[in-house]
Amino acid sequence: MKKTTKIVDFARRYPLSVALIVVIWVLCLIPTFPETPLDNFSLIDKWTHLVMYGTLVAVIWWEYLRQHRTNSLGSLNAKRLFLWAFLAPVTMGGLVELAQAYCTAGRRSGDWFDFLANSVGVVLGTLIGILLAVFRAKGRTDT
Repeated sequence: MKKTTKIVDFARRYPLSVALIVVIWVLCLIPTFPETPLDNFSLIDKWTHLVMYGTLVAVIWWEYLRQHRTNSLGSLNAKRLFLWAFLAPVTMGGLVELAQAYCTAGRRSGDWFDFLANSVGVVLGTLIGILLAVFRAKGRTDT
């Protein structure tokens, strides 16, 4: 299978995950945001990063579980989930911060605390994903 065919197949199987990845990159690289009433909340930027990455990872898990009709937690591909639903989003969070620091001509700045918030979001999204898998497996064994 050609590489482009694999990418297209992946995008068809995981459309929401791909869309969220694109949205996150766009939001993180646009030059500025208009002011909103939320700007008055303490650490709103960090909460935004946490929610973006937590949502992304929870959606990755949901789409994975939808694509792989598993009957038990043991039948999940733990290595694949660790790579694509944990390590890849953490890495993306770091790359986004580096891109903000070095590729936006000073209009955006990379922030290690944003990277930390991204990573905490990944951990929370992973916990949500594990809960989804547990409830899914429990529901399949109860019937």
